[in-house]
Amino acid sequence: MQPYTTAFAGAKITPQKDPISINEIQYQVDLSEGVVVETIPEGQTKYPIKHVIGGKNVFYFLTPLEKGRLQTLPVAYDVNKKEWFDTASSGMRHFPGGERAQVVNWKESPYTFNTACYSCHVSQLSTNYDFTTDTYHTTWAEPGINCETCHGPSAEHNKIAKATPKGQPLTDLRLISTKTMTTQQRNDLCLSCHAKARPLTIEYQPKELFLDHFDVVTLEDPDYYPDGRDLGENYTYTSWSMSPCVKSGKLDCLHCHTSSGRYRFKREKFNDACLPCHTDKVNSPVEHTHHPAESDGNKCISCHMPMTSFARMGRSDHSMLPPTPALTMAYASPNACNNCHQDKDAPWADKYVRMWRTRDYQAPLLQRAALIDAARKRDWSKLPEMVAYIQSHDRDEVFATSLIRLMAASNEDRMITPVLLDAVKDPSPLVRSAAIEAIALRPSPEGVQALLDATGDASRLVRIRAGAGLALFPTDRLEGETKARVEKANQEYLAFLMARPDQWTSHYNMGNYHLNHGELKDALASYQAALEREPQAVMAMVNASIAYGRLRENGKAEELLQSALKLAPDNAAANFNMGLVKAESGELQLAEKYLRNTLKADPQMAQAAYNLCILLSKDRLDEAVTWCRQAAELRPQEPNYAYTYAFFLNQKGDREGALRTLKAVVEKFPRHKDSAMLLEKISSGGKGQ
Repeated sequence: MQPYTTAFAGAKITPQKDPISINEIQYQVDLSEGVVVETIPEGQTKYPIKHVIGGKNVFYFLTPLEKGRLQTLPVAYDVNKKEWFDTASSGMRHFPGGERAQVVNWKESPYTFNTACYSCHVSQLSTNYDFTTDTYHTTWAEPGINCETCHGPSAEHNKIAKATPKGQPLTDLRLISTKTMTTQQRNDLCLSCHAKARPLTIEYQPKELFLDHFDVVTLEDPDYYPDGRDLGENYTYTSWSMSPCVKSGKLDCLHCHTSSGRYRFKREKFNDACLPCHTDKVNSPVEHTHHPAESDGNKCISCHMPMTSFARMGRSDHSMLPPTPALTMAYASPNACNNCHQDKDAPWADKYVRMWRTRDYQAPLLQRAALIDAARKRDWSKLPEMVAYIQSHDRDEVFATSLIRLMAASNEDRMITPVLLDAVKDPSPLVRSAAIEAIALRPSPEGVQALLDATGDASRLVRIRAGAGLALFPTDRLEGETKARVEKANQEYLAFLMARPDQWTSHYNMGNYHLNHGELKDALASYQAALEREPQAVMAMVNASIAYGRLRENGKAEELLQSALKLAPDNAAANFNMGLVKAESGELQLAEKYLRNTLKADPQMAQAAYNLCILLSKDRLDEAVTWCRQAAELRPQEPNYAYTYAFFLNQKGDREGALRTLKAVVEKFPRHKDSAMLLEKISSGGKGQ
């Protein structure tokens, strides 16, 4: 990062020839004046260029906006092609099959430097955010990453250095040295910037554990192909964690990179990066690569760390896995062979790798990608295989974490719960945290005990997830050390929620916390704060409508839901809650419409199926029974759904079906009194009214 000057512009970038049109608004860069001119029918606005970020692939430009915001301007400069382009459009994900993600407007929060960029482009950043005025007073020590970012404060070091005679060693460095760090500490130091992650705390310091300060996004996110290759922008960590070299514990970032990020191995020494572990292949590369000695295909990184691009920026695949054209054929993910041989297709590449390698190394990679793909699609026919993978001794922590997070949508409690209870003992904090988060969604006595135990976990990430899961647990039932641990975990959880008060998601999550505690006015205040920072936060609208509904202010609830549905007509939660509001107000036809819309958007929402069953039971009993059966099958852990299904089966005249269903409910939930009473009535010849 550097200040913008006309001297910089003259040396580094070329003038923009033609204006760029974004949503019918024209943008023209004037380098001599140092501004971006926005033209709309009503007139022009000039945005001064204050700072420049980047330079290897792209230059991005920052401008000051209201309330102290530094905003990424809507036009950027491609260094390699020497052309200007639309910043936001270049960052839009293009999904296989032609689907595209929605473009974010350049004035929205994802392009606000103060909140979205943290301290990864400047040193010792302080956002100095004032919540009451929604204003930033951001400061930093230096543009770019300085020595203190990785080595800690340097004042004492400088003092000792000045007092030491020239040529003499320092008696005490008074700095954090990467040489004394463990492999994990060196990796964690780099990962504080090079990760697609959610911050847990306000600040990370060198030598601290990464997962004490961040949670990591894994393959539940569509920015990854099902095999883990990068689709969107992912900042290295997730794919890095999949690398066999990293898993060995022998590799850290500083093996290949200097502390400033430069690559250590260039030109004829390129393959030395893989020493000393792969000496045989480095000494005889042609035999391994099947490519000419002087070609790019004879470099280890060409096949194991192929370069792809996103938003016009190059990024290397740090999984270091071999080329897998079979996965390109299955999921359209990139492979190293066709990155170079662009005139060929994946079947051509697949033929060669199978000819060169008698071992089918692609098979296990295909298998685990298929599990991710199925879980994303909520295809639970592969659930036994997912469970087996998580429990396997050679499971990959990224894939295991991803599957646990994705399986949370499944209702197969009997199969999933034992796996989750076992996963809380996994050596990976990432896997343990995912298991604890999933356990909190399916309460059981064993699950509660697992949550209580997790409040004493060595990882803050795990403790925070346990604190979230126990947020409603009555601490007056606890005593001694357990009570102290739970209260501490809850405080860590609350601190995490507001670690970034300038982000709308912080207030949304705090609103959920208040809503779950019945603190409805506090919840509404938090949702309002979220919507002030992100006016299109649909789920903040939906959950605020729930709070208004509980306050019996149905008019305000409906108004919010209408706004949500205008933004996202296919949102299942918005349609479902609008269906409930309409049902309560007696507008039954509209209630039915919104509930059907819900099930069209999310066929597995059991609550919608159940409510549609109740709604239709008065005059369409046959269809009502169908929806009740669907609700009971989708949520077998909810006895009321099966009870209601049995009730309407009996009403329909299917006495035997009702008895079978009720016997199953009573066997599984012996304390469900309504089912026991109805079973007794029907068994004795009554109608069970």
